[in-house]
Amino acid sequence: MKQPEVLVISSGHPEEPLVKQAADVIAKGGLVIIPTETVYGIAANMLNTEALERLYAIKNRPHDKPFSLHISSKEEVEEFAKDIPVAAYKLIDAFWPGPLTVILRAKDKGTIGIRMPDHEVALRIIAMAGVPVVCPSANISGEPAPVDCQAALDAIGGMVDLAVDSGKARVARESSIVDLTEPEPAIVREGAISRKELERVANTKLVLFVCTGNSCRSVMAQGILAKKLKEAGKKDIEVSSAGVMFASGFGATEETRRILSQEGIDVSAHRSRKVTPEMLKKSDLILVMERLHEERLLQMVPEVKKRVFLLREFAKINSRSNNMDIDDPIGRPLEFYQETYETIKEAVERVAEIL
Repeated sequence: MKQPEVLVISSGHPEEPLVKQAADVIAKGGLVIIPTETVYGIAANMLNTEALERLYAIKNRPHDKPFSLHISSKEEVEEFAKDIPVAAYKLIDAFWPGPLTVILRAKDKGTIGIRMPDHEVALRIIAMAGVPVVCPSANISGEPAPVDCQAALDAIGGMVDLAVDSGKARVARESSIVDLTEPEPAIVREGAISRKELERVANTKLVLFVCTGNSCRSVMAQGILAKKLKEAGKKDIEVSSAGVMFASGFGATEETRRILSQEGIDVSAHRSRKVTPEMLKKSDLILVMERLHEERLLQMVPEVKKRVFLLREFAKINSRSNNMDIDDPIGRPLEFYQETYETIKEAVERVAEIL
């Protein structure tokens, strides 16, 4: 069989005309050998029936074993999957772009495998194609997956329309696969990412404290809980904090630093962060200081409703006025900061017992 044209594209500086040439072939229903960080794959338009039939024939693969989708940004996962669990967002945040394929419930029916490769050429080709791209390894099923373009050409070169050569695959091992369609994540294939590391990330509980500017109340709560967990030897819980307003990058207030320092908690390195949808989606428990914060978060990501609580409410601390908010001490005297700290400390200590 006649070998296809080979485009040599630098992974450091991908030439746009060459990227576009490869992307156009895929978009129009052609098959293109492309590089990823794991192995070389055969990219095809998922919406083109003829392209998929050719792909199944090349791979000698049964039709009841679908191909995984490759995407160019993390946000695209929600275009193709539904009911995405917290564990999936944790794994995506930790390992994408990278050698991880997650199996999720598909938007239409059944399940779908999705991966975001950590290879600039692959990402640009996929993005420029403008169609959903599947990309199984460029070999016949059961044969070794190729880690360079020549090996891919030797295996199936005469059966594709174009090939892209960007040198040897950096990882040179197939992606790990995790099935997240059931309550407990299941590792289908231990590939470039170890089982131990996948289980650590998926099983670590993430607690997020949220206030207004992430410079006092949520910083106090984070510092107190982190200290309590360390004292208890709990290493499977991570604590973070963020704010609903203002820019990121500011330190904790002087009053907050002083009060926490007296408790043996050093927050001198703290820098404020503005809360993002990604933070919320991967958090198991989100504790806010005021009802207003809860409302803001639910406007941002409604699906986290069952994981967002007022701190005092979650800790089951009674209030004579039925007001469970913890007021902002910004602009108040040091005595008010101290009272705020004591209120937060009482609630967080109860949270630590629950966790």
